[in-house]
Amino acid sequence: MRLALYQLDMAIAALRAVQQLKGPADGVLRNFFRENNKLGVNDRTFIADTVFGVLRHFFSLKYITGTTIPRLLTLAYLAKFRGINLRELKPFITEAEIKQLIKIKEMELDSLPLTIRTEFPEWLVEKIQAKMLDTNILALGLSFQKQAPLDLRVNTLIANRNDVLTRLSKDGIDASETSYSPIGIRLVRKSTIQSHEMFITGNIEIQDEGSQLLGYLLQPKRGEIVVDFCAGAGGKALMMGALMGSKGRIYAFDVSERRLNRLKPRLKRSGLSNLFPRWISNENDVKVKRLAGKVDRVIVDAPCSGLGTLRRNPDIKLRQTPESIEEARRGQEAILVSAAKLLKPGGRLVYATCSFLPEENQEIIENFLAAHTKFTLLNCAELFMQQKIPLDTGMFLQLYPGEHNTDSFFAAALMLARND
Repeated sequence: MRLALYQLDMAIAALRAVQQLKGPADGVLRNFFRENNKLGVNDRTFIADTVFGVLRHFFSLKYITGTTIPRLLTLAYLAKFRGINLRELKPFITEAEIKQLIKIKEMELDSLPLTIRTEFPEWLVEKIQAKMLDTNILALGLSFQKQAPLDLRVNTLIANRNDVLTRLSKDGIDASETSYSPIGIRLVRKSTIQSHEMFITGNIEIQDEGSQLLGYLLQPKRGEIVVDFCAGAGGKALMMGALMGSKGRIYAFDVSERRLNRLKPRLKRSGLSNLFPRWISNENDVKVKRLAGKVDRVIVDAPCSGLGTLRRNPDIKLRQTPESIEEARRGQEAILVSAAKLLKPGGRLVYATCSFLPEENQEIIENFLAAHTKFTLLNCAELFMQQKIPLDTGMFLQLYPGEHNTDSFFAAALMLARND
């Protein structure tokens, strides 16, 4: 596709809107496209890819351009990282910009400071240097600068993976089995899968493989009572409902009605009859307290920094701060304590985040176990081995994009002692 002036101008305008940091970049872009509804599919794809490309390389672009002006950041990204030839850009830019882009294209990035090469803010590099070598920090940062794949989950209530793969192949969509999730599919190239019949009829849902693996750590059984404590739009709750054969009850709790409303059309497509979305005001809501001691399994995908999703949400590095991490940590501790009260003896709790920071992960679990001695830590690798899932990251589940090609997920599985 040959670049047009209006596409460049719209990409710059979209980046300018995102840079105001008034909300997550994907939401800002949705509003931008809604306001500019005459843009075609190819236009929206170019604009979105450009904006997210700039965000993934924001610190590098800021360093080599010496500015945060949207126009120059966009041009530098297209020339340096997107590989667009300057001859293609020449009709749209000034002579001064051409000279600057020539210099930028010739710049070597390997000698830049660690914070620039990793695309991590300085405070984050300093925080993780206490736990990781600089070479490992660099590898982690570089892994987050790549685009994330698009993963699907097969709705096993009404479909199986082989049949879905056959249908996708027949329709010209390249896809393969995921490496770990027994019901996951990875698309080779991004596709407008939401318009495909398999999606519309509920046979497949969009869900990262790492998120799917949390369901296999929880291992819900038919007829049980299960709670998804921070359900959001319900991806994990829908998966658990299918694993349970739509038998038993799943309560999907969340403090955001807006997020729960996004679950409604997904629930309708899924064919499930055992999933019940419930809005709660906080972790101590009466709807939560009524279930104390009655629940077989609880999953807590706790609100967190989201740093493990930097491939998908690169603007997070511009919006998070040490203070917001600390605020999230306090909330995680309170939610975990409240969720644990729901379990009956012998029940299982899975605590998870999409973060790689120990203070949101291992330290939360260690502090909880020290204060709640009736809980024991289960071995995640053993739980996966029992289900013939070839994944061993030790006692905890810790996924990284470079090693596992998933979002960076952490999870711990806990069991409440039985009354023997």
